[in-house]
Amino acid sequence: MMIICGHHQKVGYQENGEGAYDLAFLPRGKRMAGTGSFSEILDGENNVYKYYSEGEWRKSVSGKSVAIVNPTTRKTQYKVQACSQAEVNKVMEAAKIAQKAWAKTPLWKRAELLHKAAAILKEHKHPIAECLVKEIAKPAKDSVTEVVRSGDLISYCAEEGVRILGQGTFLVSDSFPGNERTKYCLASKVPLGVVLAIPPFNYPVNLAVSKIAPALIAGNSIVLKPPTQGAVSCLHMVHCFHLAGFPKSLINCVTGKGSEIGDFLTMHPGVNCISFTGGDTGISISKKAGMIPLQMELGGKDACIVLEDADLDLAAANIVKGGLSYSGQRCTAVKIVLVMESVADALMEKVNAKVAKLTVGPPEEDCDITPVVSESSANFIEGLVMDAKEKGATFCQTYKREGNLIWPLLLDNVRADMRIAWEEPFGPVLPVIRIGSVEEGINHCNASNFGLQGCVFTKDINKAMIISDAMETGTVQINSAPARGPDHFPFQGLKDSGIGSQGITNSINMMVKVKSTVINLPTASYTMG
Repeated sequence: MMIICGHHQKVGYQENGEGAYDLAFLPRGKRMAGTGSFSEILDGENNVYKYYSEGEWRKSVSGKSVAIVNPTTRKTQYKVQACSQAEVNKVMEAAKIAQKAWAKTPLWKRAELLHKAAAILKEHKHPIAECLVKEIAKPAKDSVTEVVRSGDLISYCAEEGVRILGQGTFLVSDSFPGNERTKYCLASKVPLGVVLAIPPFNYPVNLAVSKIAPALIAGNSIVLKPPTQGAVSCLHMVHCFHLAGFPKSLINCVTGKGSEIGDFLTMHPGVNCISFTGGDTGISISKKAGMIPLQMELGGKDACIVLEDADLDLAAANIVKGGLSYSGQRCTAVKIVLVMESVADALMEKVNAKVAKLTVGPPEEDCDITPVVSESSANFIEGLVMDAKEKGATFCQTYKREGNLIWPLLLDNVRADMRIAWEEPFGPVLPVIRIGSVEEGINHCNASNFGLQGCVFTKDINKAMIISDAMETGTVQINSAPARGPDHFPFQGLKDSGIGSQGITNSINMMVKVKSTVINLPTASYTMG
């Protein structure tokens, strides 16, 4: 039987002295978001959060707002400005001008400001975490962790940027056949210009700063379009950069309806690079964006292959954590288990035992399983479950749903003709296919149109490496669940899972271009010749 979290008063957080965060109940009615240091980002008269442009927090001339629904209560929690296309144009123009000046700012100064922003972000982790809990139903401790992790990412990016951008390349012409040493080539890295950053709802702060920090250290300006669910968390994060003292118009954040400003932003002639994380919307963006660099992560159907010699306790723990943490709403979540028939019963017994211990309830109480982000998402997940039921999948738990809250569900004996075998549920539902050979598992993995990550559990490192080489995914984890991070690791997808590679170093290099200056000598010159 799964544990149901109790219903208590509003929850806050406090450090326990050991680097972790424990819950501490706050007095009823006490608010942190939009107050204190963040009071200027909220239009108190209309209770609508402002957008950020030219170093100021502004109300949209549209007079319209976009409602953000709390996934737990299913009631409007926040409102943000519905920016117009004219306001987007002004933001782009200002960002272009600001970038030219920022490109002349010394690397050490850019890094200094980033370190300052990281410290301010960590200092204000609690109000930002509160927004995450209310906007996307992320468990309280995980919300604090996301903010702290984001601060660490910014600081690491500042240090890495100073190192790699401080180095160029020097080439001489006589290394290529037929040439004397009459040319010296100095190759350096220069910024792209204006970077459009579009993060997803599930990690709105962390996946925003993973785009913002590399862009800034590389000398670019930023226009951030946050997801609707997660927008207020992003606005609080942006205010931390504002408090750090970055130049006006260098960082901008526009909110609004995707139907009104989405395509307008991604097709805007002022955009020099797009970094997008999300779903298949990215495919549409890639077709419309034109001749600019793209960095995209578009989801996955991450397979977990369990061999006969696997440590089943280790595999079971990783399947549950990797597949069901944050209710399965992670691009790198285990999305399908491919287990050898001979060990399937033993593995399922261990996995089911762990699923039974998961807590289910509101994010304020740090439950393992919290409501999914929206009613439409819950309906989609339910559609996959009903399809599997009609086609004969074995339900290891009773399917249960209350509003947006879906209890964790393991589906055994899934077949290839079921939608859940191929589609990404983005919810706490985990399908299991029993396989008769390793090749069968690899073939199923590679037949997917996704190719983000995968994992394999075995005690034989030789088998693991052979399977890793055969899997058509951007990353393969050996004896661990798929994961994005640590944040300096390369992170990329194949096929419909994305374009380019992320990770701090790769993101910095993606947001610059190489410029060469060639010195032509009248006569050949050889050092010490």
